[in-house]
Amino acid sequence: MESSLHSIAAWTFIGECSIPQDALDLMVPGEEPIIAYKTFRDAAIFTTKRLIVRDSQGLSGKKVEMYSLPHSSINMWSSENARGLFDTNAELELWTRAGHIKIKVGRDTDIRKLDRLIGACVLGTQ
Repeated sequence: MESSLHSIAAWTFIGECSIPQDALDLMVPGEEPIIAYKTFRDAAIFTTKRLIVRDSQGLSGKKVEMYSLPHSSINMWSSENARGLFDTNAELELWTRAGHIKIKVGRDTDIRKLDRLIGACVLGTQ
């Protein structure tokens, strides 16, 4: 893919975490949480229907922005890693109807597990 693509969003998934209550409050009937990942400021939550990214803003963190990306809007994705125990540069990219999203994956996050999860969600087996 062309490297000059502009990302509309960039996040870093540091490691797995518990699912925030306010993300659970957003879920519609029939939607279930699957897993959450800690980000620098908050969390990214995969559900059976979408990816929710919770972003605290401001000095106090009281203002919270919630991004919601339905699985159906993901057109293509790629994952990249060095396939080693000490890979600190793993990356996931999503091409969506909204634009290109880049996700850096921390060493405490299993990139292959994340890749399988996106595959299951997008291809309808989740």
